[in-house]
Amino acid sequence: MSFQAYLDTIQSKTGKSPADFKALAKAKGWMTGPTLSAEIKATQIVDWIKQDFALGHGHAMAIYALLKGLKKEGQA
Repeated sequence: MSFQAYLDTIQSKTGKSPADFKALAKAKGWMTGPTLSAEIKATQIVDWIKQDFALGHGHAMAIYALLKGLKKEGQA
């Protein structure tokens, strides 16, 4: 599954776009500029996504990669 396919599935399941997840993380104080603050770990994001959005580990890691700046929308 491509990274963009993960994002598309996440949006169809949650109604939230990548920009929405970035805004939510920013509201939590987890962002430094366009990416996650260095002290925010993958586990924290995965736990949040699983609990609040009932998504699995792979989809949660896709959100982490997006927020961390490791991957971008439109990437395969």
